[in-house]
Amino acid sequence: MNTVIVPLVTTIICFIFAVAVLDQFFSKRKSYQLVWAIGLFIYFVASGSVFWVEAWGMNEIAYRLWYLFGAALVAAYLGMGTLYLLTPRRVAHIIMTLLLVASIYAVFRVFSASIDVNALDGFSRETIPQGLRNMYYLNIFGTFALVGGAIYSAWAFWRRRVMGHRVLSNVLIALGAILSAMGGTLARFGVSSSTAHSLFILLGITIIFIGFLRSREIFGFLRFPLIHGFKKISED
Repeated sequence: MNTVIVPLVTTIICFIFAVAVLDQFFSKRKSYQLVWAIGLFIYFVASGSVFWVEAWGMNEIAYRLWYLFGAALVAAYLGMGTLYLLTPRRVAHIIMTLLLVASIYAVFRVFSASIDVNALDGFSRETIPQGLRNMYYLNIFGTFALVGGAIYSAWAFWRRRVMGHRVLSNVLIALGAILSAMGGTLARFGVSSSTAHSLFILLGITIIFIGFLRSREIFGFLRFPLIHGFKKISED
């Protein structure tokens, strides 16, 4: 398979997904929807930087964007959206403040690090500058929040025997998040190739998207409140 196609498809899916969730935010004005949309746009930039490298070769800007948005921030903001959904707002605000501070620190570290483009060969751990190798803690936090929140939600709906579609939805979200995390981890430690890494990421975001769409609430984005002239589609 052409190595350019997979990250390109991933980038397109991320953009569509992000716009859909942002549109839902404008419809329902929920904090978690806005944070999820931010996380998905971060995912879009991260996958777009991989496409850039596969299409035109490694360069310093693409590498820094991939590391900042893909290796450091994407899961953190998706997980933060889940915390806004499941935890008291005051708690979520405190954690969000800490995340913003950590994000500013990550931006400083990534864009101040010395990078030798000629020494870069893909996105494995061996090619990451020494000063950036400990920047994964944000995504570790985000992955635990996203996967843990989805599993907890699935269990809660299953235990109460209500909204069976939400059980499947959350199981799919957890599975997709795990696959995405596995792809990044295996690539960083040189266990898988860049193609396998891209496939894990594509499969992960696709399953997460299906999980979100499986929720009846998420289908609200089909009303497209930002696009005038469309007839409102009522929910079941």
